[in-house]
Amino acid sequence: MIQLENQIFTISSRKEFIETTLEVYRFQKKYCKVYRDYLYHLNHPEPKTVEEIPFLPISFFKSHSVLTDDIPVKFEFYSSGTTGMIRSKHPVQIPDMYERSFNKIYDSSIGLPSNQVILALLPNYIEQGNSSLVYMVDHLIKRTNNELSGFFLDDYDLLISNYKKALELGKKVILFGVSYALLDLAEAKINLSEAQIIETGGMKGRRKEMTKEELHEILKNGLSCKYISSEYGMTELFSQSYSDKDGLFNIPSTMEILIRETNDPFNYIQDGKTGGINVIDLANLYSCSFISTQDLGKRIGNQFQLMGRFDNSDLRGCNLMME
Repeated sequence: MIQLENQIFTISSRKEFIETTLEVYRFQKKYCKVYRDYLYHLNHPEPKTVEEIPFLPISFFKSHSVLTDDIPVKFEFYSSGTTGMIRSKHPVQIPDMYERSFNKIYDSSIGLPSNQVILALLPNYIEQGNSSLVYMVDHLIKRTNNELSGFFLDDYDLLISNYKKALELGKKVILFGVSYALLDLAEAKINLSEAQIIETGGMKGRRKEMTKEELHEILKNGLSCKYISSEYGMTELFSQSYSDKDGLFNIPSTMEILIRETNDPFNYIQDGKTGGINVIDLANLYSCSFISTQDLGKRIGNQFQLMGRFDNSDLRGCNLMME
């Protein structure tokens, strides 16, 4: 499978993406039991195009181990959540696939960590443990090779001190932060105008939910920033998307975003209209690369915009294998 792994990370055209996607589909249909069983229950015709590939409802990551047959699991990632919530689980069999994916995407989207100081304000993820986000940011921090980089639970004074020292050294400062922790900083009116702030989403039950537009407006005013970036990633994925000044997410070469009708998971809608987000993540080679999320969004050219989430009700088709 080394050839297919390398193929995934060297895609340079739409034609190559389509060919690789169909090859990954055939591999996962054969070797991923959960996806194979799901396809069997669907009795769906063999896809000839990317759009014809069935997508696995993301809820399966809460009820099943979605992985490739006969490859040992090295460790598992778990989603964050509030008390009592069933957390999604992502068994990791080939950690190198995740590392190759997030390093490639980060370098092309945000820049080389060797030129940066990376500060991380992710208390909820650290407290709950086994976080794919913490794993990623920790690796990026190590790549900065700078003692000013690091995780900060609630030591805002040290964070601000390191931020100022990094600027004095001429370093670009990146701050990864969970939403509620960034709001704490904003309410304290801490000036972080020279940092690129990457909001990772999630109030985690600590504050009331709000739209990204509302959140970013508060953060911009409180932190004296011209704009706030976001990271779109999740436990179930190995690839990420980052938004920039316009709030739209760029789609990396290992991913594709399709927008489905909210009431028909097998029908797609045109650009500019809101629907459910389906994600193709080719870096998820040894899990499932075709995931139907519970996020709402719309496609705008080669980018996409997050619009919110479905409610807690099961999506149609999710209960095929729940018995």
